[in-house]
Amino acid sequence: MKKYSRRKLLQLSLMSSVAGILGVGSRFAKALALMPTPSETEGPFYPVINQKDKDADLTHIEGYPDRAIGQYIVISGRVTDVFSKPVEKALLDIWQADANGRYRHPRDPNESELDQNFQGWATIRTDGEGLYRFKTVMPGAYPASKTWTRPPHIHLKVFKPGYEALTTQMYFPDQILNKSDLLLGQKSVAEQSAMIATEQARGGNLIFYEYNIVLDLLRN
Repeated sequence: MKKYSRRKLLQLSLMSSVAGILGVGSRFAKALALMPTPSETEGPFYPVINQKDKDADLTHIEGYPDRAIGQYIVISGRVTDVFSKPVEKALLDIWQADANGRYRHPRDPNESELDQNFQGWATIRTDGEGLYRFKTVMPGAYPASKTWTRPPHIHLKVFKPGYEALTTQMYFPDQILNKSDLLLGQKSVAEQSAMIATEQARGGNLIFYEYNIVLDLLRN
């Protein structure tokens, strides 16, 4: 899991401390606040059939001899609030299409073959520093309609008491279909930037991406 430098952690801690001292409603605290991660539709393929294996490695299902096909990737990042305070023990609900663009969902009309060795769904929690990490495959693009092909993306729901629940979609850099996606295209440039992961490194058969998530505080 990615480790932040001591200097970076001190900067984040200072921002959080200043906001705490002044109060989150103060003008200065609001000026420091980060933009919450934009929300997005859940989509029609949220898993409806429960499964035993929902761990952080989606490339392998417990009890199956083979692994998923496709380009293996690792997604990691940090969940914070708008004042850069890490959100520990936040629950991340993650689901996506396999490398063929097919969801493990009974109503997915995609005629591509379902990868029976792809887990497709994970539920994990952040650690004490708000960090998370999971391994999966690059999701395939798929037709949403006759005129619209969705780019590779991963769905996430993020929950933690005291924060606004977030449902969003994470996209990948340098994908041609990002430019024509009807959902991503509705977002501002700043929102799109917050929804697209950053490639960090390549090694062996893995590509590593960073995707940080910002939760808004629950308003009474």
